[in-house]
Amino acid sequence: MVPMRKAPRDVPGMALPAEVRAEIQRAGYYPALVADVVGAAVGGDAVQAYLVHQETTFDHDSVRRHITVLVMTPATLVVVHADDHDDHDHAVATATSETIPLSAVRGVMVTHVVAAPDAYVPGTLGREITLTLGWGTVSRLDVIPASCGDPQCDADHGFEGSISADDISLRISSDADGEAALTRAIHFARTLSATIGR
Repeated sequence: MVPMRKAPRDVPGMALPAEVRAEIQRAGYYPALVADVVGAAVGGDAVQAYLVHQETTFDHDSVRRHITVLVMTPATLVVVHADDHDDHDHAVATATSETIPLSAVRGVMVTHVVAAPDAYVPGTLGREITLTLGWGTVSRLDVIPASCGDPQCDADHGFEGSISADDISLRISSDADGEAALTRAIHFARTLSATIGR
């Protein structure tokens, strides 16, 4: 007979607001585990905005699931990723949390994808966005040969480039994820942008 395990007294996921737990549950990716990891990272802080995004990727011979949960508290941005993979024919999930002070968030970039822009309806903001957040953990350097603008010039002008922070990027589509998911993503981006812009 297998002994029954008692539930721990303090379940971190239960401290999250009901709407955050419901959204994690709706994503369907090990919701109890994901809620506990998010709850442990958030602690007792108030949740001001959140975004739950689940992705499924197809490998050569397997299907992999991935979930990202973003939570903004009065002082921090909490980022939780969870993935699954096989370990010697056993399913294993890995969940990682990162807590970033809001003062360290350097940018919020929202790219709106609009089909048929000539028929754009004001206020709709398109059917898809890519939300990119940067806080300096990952930087991308794009380098191209420099030129002087003279088409006859063959001198070596060195290189020019740009450095951009690209710590996390999520694509949310109303067609794939639903209209409500797109609305929540835009709300999260607005809330975070307004907070770090103060």
